[in-house]
Amino acid sequence: MSIQYILEIIGTFAFAISGALSVKDQKHQDWFGASFTAFLCSIGGGTMRDVLLDSYPLVWISDITILYAIIAGILTTFIFYKYLIGLRRTLFLFDTFGIALFTIVGTEKALHLGVRPEIAAIMGVFTAIMGGVVRDMMNNEIPIIYRKEVYATACLAGAVSYLVLDRAGAERNVAFIVASLVIITIRILAVRYEWSVPKFFR
Repeated sequence: MSIQYILEIIGTFAFAISGALSVKDQKHQDWFGASFTAFLCSIGGGTMRDVLLDSYPLVWISDITILYAIIAGILTTFIFYKYLIGLRRTLFLFDTFGIALFTIVGTEKALHLGVRPEIAAIMGVFTAIMGGVVRDMMNNEIPIIYRKEVYATACLAGAVSYLVLDRAGAERNVAFIVASLVIITIRILAVRYEWSVPKFFR
């Protein structure tokens, strides 16, 4: 079992927690609402990537472990809800961890399917952000990519970092971990120092 696969499962687990926690202030706080949101948050980006790249069967259909990771995330949120909700910026941390892992997983899979590096980077960003976009839409909120904070830009920086390291001949696991840390670091610093992408219209 590769470290890439292990991190993908962890990322799925983290996104499931992020999705389940996101319904805490919504009317649909029942099991179905929380579970459905967690499921879509976890598989939304990967599903869009696979459809665009014509890669079938979809990853969560071909690998039952992904479904088990989502279920584990939902149950963890249910059992430790009061503890998780009391942690400062819990949702932010799970979301940041999830997008970092999914960005690199998506970029790497696109490369393996033979697309150009530029397209692979875009697929990596799609893999990371679309689950969160679906989560926000399910909760009737403005998608996070349209808010002030740095989000998709951090994912793109991580995807490019991975491509550069891969082109330079870096060992696969090293490139995976370093690029993931690039995303996590940018996200944390952006929130800490209130960085934002320059406005398109001035």
